[in-house]
Amino acid sequence: MDAASTFPLLLAIVAACCLAGGDAGALVGDTCTALASSCGAGMRCATCSPLPGMGPPVCSRTTPLDPKAHGTELPFNRYTWLTTHNSFAIVGSPSRTGTPIIAPPNQEDTVTAQLKNGVRGLMLDAYDFQNEVWLCHSFGGKCYNFAAYQRAMDVLKEIQAFLDANPSEVITVFVEDYAAPGSLGKVLGGSGLSKYLFPAAKMPKDGGDWPLLRDMIAQNHRLLVFTSKKGKEGSDGLAYEWDYVLETQYGNDGLVSGSCPKRAESVAMDSTKQSLILMNFFSTNPSQSWACGNNSAPLVAKLKACYDASAKRWPNFIAVDFYMRSKGGGAPLATDVANGRQQCGCDTIAYCKTQAGSAFGSCSLSSPAAAAAPPKMAASSPRAAAPAPAPETAPSSPPAEPPETATEAASSAVRAASIKLEKDDTAGTSPADNAKSSAAVNSSNRSHLSICSFLFGLLPSLLLLLFISD
Repeated sequence: MDAASTFPLLLAIVAACCLAGGDAGALVGDTCTALASSCGAGMRCATCSPLPGMGPPVCSRTTPLDPKAHGTELPFNRYTWLTTHNSFAIVGSPSRTGTPIIAPPNQEDTVTAQLKNGVRGLMLDAYDFQNEVWLCHSFGGKCYNFAAYQRAMDVLKEIQAFLDANPSEVITVFVEDYAAPGSLGKVLGGSGLSKYLFPAAKMPKDGGDWPLLRDMIAQNHRLLVFTSKKGKEGSDGLAYEWDYVLETQYGNDGLVSGSCPKRAESVAMDSTKQSLILMNFFSTNPSQSWACGNNSAPLVAKLKACYDASAKRWPNFIAVDFYMRSKGGGAPLATDVANGRQQCGCDTIAYCKTQAGSAFGSCSLSSPAAAAAPPKMAASSPRAAAPAPAPETAPSSPPAEPPETATEAASSAVRAASIKLEKDDTAGTSPADNAKSSAAVNSSNRSHLSICSFLFGLLPSLLLLLFISD
């Protein structure tokens, strides 16, 4: 039996052993009941696709691991944040105008719930409508009653309440801007968000590093707002997105496998004059079923393609529709992968650990993919080089003994992704979707975790290598 066929079997044995002893919590893909869910933190109990006949509800990830938990010593452009496309367009939204909404939705929960689930990037479409600024879908560049989802003030108040209650969080807002000069600045001021706004005049020019995340938090510059309309810096105090951000093509045109085309307004993806990168990954016609089949392995594959297209840089924002739906780790997993690569060169931030005397971390488990050296700070470069991608090789033979001490192993097991093997089924999945990873294992029952971590230590490659290997 070759390594490729042995590795999934080995994973299944490890998963079975971990499930056999102690209450370690449910895994991604485990069946559950909505009223008495055993899903762990950062997961929800729901069917992957809302279409009839799609099977019982299962545990699915909703929340990426918090990159700040591994330090705030890096520039802001060295972090990746889960982002929701059309964050305001929510399934089942009541009409605020008296006319039923017929414009398609893109998300399933409120902006407040999205933020609580770890979303830190919001994409909003702003229009002047009924003497206010509304968040709306565009029909011929105008907002109509049947497409008007919410007043901008209401959503901005949700953001303001979250920032007030969470003094270490940073939120980025991308505005597709159809409002007149002065409109957005006025509503931002009225919402109470001006005190958090990162001044456009202080944003780094020509691709330079952003301030350290810790300094942005300390200075209360915890809200970044970018507008798609040039000239708003003077009238509204808002930065023109394309001066600071590279953005990939949205919709079906941006989903071609192995490629990462730019959005028309953006400069080339390999430009080094912009230090932030926004990667779009959603279909032209929003679909929960499409998100179910594609927000996992295909999304991580697109992550790799965009790394190659963007001068070997990982995206800072991963924008999706229906972020809670996937057949694997989903958008939260993709966010963990990008943060792991940026912060320590690991396959996932779950394996990052602080490295004394260095802002760049190291990996807590041995694996071929964990061997990337810290990025070197070249004096001529405004940005640190990103860690190299993992070598796409088959797993090597396991070592005779686990590579960690018992204490380190237990700690690794707490961070390690839980594994569940499933059969391939719907289109859009790949063999990489067979290995399902949850946000984290329940931290109770330490002795059981030590046993699990010992077994995981026998695996020389990170379990999530399945997601990023062809």
